[in-house]
Amino acid sequence: MEENNIFLEAQKQFIEIAKELGLKPNLIEELKEPNFLSKFQIPVLMDNGEIKVFTGFRSQHNNVLGLYKGGIRFYEKVSEEEIKTLSMLMTWKCSLAGVPFGGAKGGVIVNPRDLSVKELEELSRGYVRKLFPLIGPHKDVPAPDMNTNSQIMAWMVDEYSKLKREFSPAAFTGKSVDMNGLEGRNEATGYGGAVILEKLKEVLDLKPGETTIAIQGFGNVGFHFAKFAIDKGYKVISLSEFGGGVYLKEGLDAEKVFECKTEKNKIAGCYCNTSSCDIEEGRDITNEKLLELEVDVLVPAAVENVITKNNAANIRAKYIIAMANNPITKEAQKILEERNIIVIPDILANAGGVVASYFEWLQAINGDLWEKQKTFDGLSETLGKAFDEVWNLSKEKKISLNKAAYLLAVSRVAEAIEKTR
Repeated sequence: MEENNIFLEAQKQFIEIAKELGLKPNLIEELKEPNFLSKFQIPVLMDNGEIKVFTGFRSQHNNVLGLYKGGIRFYEKVSEEEIKTLSMLMTWKCSLAGVPFGGAKGGVIVNPRDLSVKELEELSRGYVRKLFPLIGPHKDVPAPDMNTNSQIMAWMVDEYSKLKREFSPAAFTGKSVDMNGLEGRNEATGYGGAVILEKLKEVLDLKPGETTIAIQGFGNVGFHFAKFAIDKGYKVISLSEFGGGVYLKEGLDAEKVFECKTEKNKIAGCYCNTSSCDIEEGRDITNEKLLELEVDVLVPAAVENVITKNNAANIRAKYIIAMANNPITKEAQKILEERNIIVIPDILANAGGVVASYFEWLQAINGDLWEKQKTFDGLSETLGKAFDEVWNLSKEKKISLNKAAYLLAVSRVAEAIEKTR
């Protein structure tokens, strides 16, 4: 799917659900576009003494259920359409998870690897200066996303606090623990995916030791999903990153693969089980081939639109847990449903991050310090409840989990808007 069609596809999906719910035309018009869209220039003094201007975005889709919430990505392919799409998905994700947030998303067109630490800091602070009137602990609370992290959030909190003239740790989430961050936040999205896997085990009677998993994407989300799945006894046989992946039939050890990847600066050749990283039976695999492996559970945890109408017929997994944002196109979703492949949609599967962000925001507002186990217990309870609601509606109406999730999410937002009028 081409980049400029992403938002159009998200709108089409929403409109289908809205019409099935019988929403009024004016409500559909309101929700198919963001409430606010900011596009702005960020001048940065580079190390060579020149000023370079970067383009930034912030899309605030809807806040009827609570303040705007969503990450900031630093990525050279960031576009207005992508940011608008992800802000809309965040609205549905928060609604489905039952957290009192609305949807937002931000980004800057940049390859952060091209910047020095000083330049990256100035870009981060410049982003906050441009958006200062529109964000804050009770307006819009950004978080890390692609190519942003706790260090960038620390710079942003510091800049916001200077402009506000008071320390404001609740203005951003995804911070390090020493900056009033949340214990367990770093692992939250991957852990949440593992919670969903365990719920699948309950309803489908999966046997962890016999259940094989392939994960496309070995960043923060993919790594932690793999780690928690392996800890629960599941067999992860393939892992990949941008340049390709590894396959080991007997099962990989996620932590050893990560150590090997860090040492070699690539995942190729990291055929690691619990005892060694030089297993003769291991082999390298492309991202494309990983998606088509014969496994029980496929986990796309990298980027958007990796399962399309061109490869959906080749997917051999029984179940898909969509950990990336929007990894399955609409056409592919239809093909997968026709083939009776059970898909856990992204707005449910990867909601652990925003649920933990809510916990972090709550912790900062109340001046508390949560222990990691409290975070994990809260994630298990919140996501377990959301899964049960989606699963039960799916069975009751004899519809896909994807459709059930969107019906629940959109209906809650629409009902809240109607109650305000």
